Amino acid sequence: MKVTHVKICSVQEIEHALAAARAGADYVGFNFVPGARRHLPEEKARRMVQAFRQAYPAGGLKLVGIFADQPVEEMNRILEACDLDMAQLSGHEPLEYCQGVARPTIKAVHVDATDDLARLHALLAELEQAGILPLLEPQVAGSYGGTGQMVDWGLARELAASHRFLLAGGLTPENVARAIREVRPWGVDVSSGVETNGVKDLQKIGAFIRQAREAFALTHQREKE
Repeated sequence: MKVTHVKICSVQEIEHALAAARAGADYVGFNFVPGARRHLPEEKARRMVQAFRQAYPAGGLKLVGIFADQPVEEMNRILEACDLDMAQLSGHEPLEYCQGVARPTIKAVHVDATDDLARLHALLAELEQAGILPLLEPQVAGSYGGTGQMVDWGLARELAASHRFLLAGGLTPENVARAIREVRPWGVDVSSGVETNGVKDLQKIGAFIRQAREAFALTHQREKE
């Protein structure tokens, strides 16, 4: 039984995607947000996906295109042209927009410590009912993730008791196990936490996935006891 879901976000080189796959990641993200520091040109993304499909023809790991407040027609075109499995919406897209996406969808939910818990419960339930996987990340003005800032774990734990989501924000190989023990999310997402000097670090990618899997397995075992 699979008890962990790990996403490595905003890879920019094929070796980073391949390292994530070898280490056992479930999702790898490619960033198509204009102006983002980790933005990936469409043609490069297409070549990377082709190389990845050749290395892993059986599939399994999902390749995710990351977008934010972009025209849905443009996003669907990129998803098709780059042969991506899923979309992640990291902006302020309403549910009606999400339902126009031509691939299974992850939707970022931006939270801060002052957020109303009832509102978040309702929002996550709405996304889940629509078949959309929520991703919980901190609210940071002018940013669409990858900031290294953290979600309030106490708030996230309250939500994890009732909802399935990816936990993002400030996770690293050093703290992901503790985050999993304290929050008990369905999965975890990382970008800056597996970088060195702004570049994905192959050793950190492997360490993050290993720590996450071990923590998820231990947490699952304790829940069964």
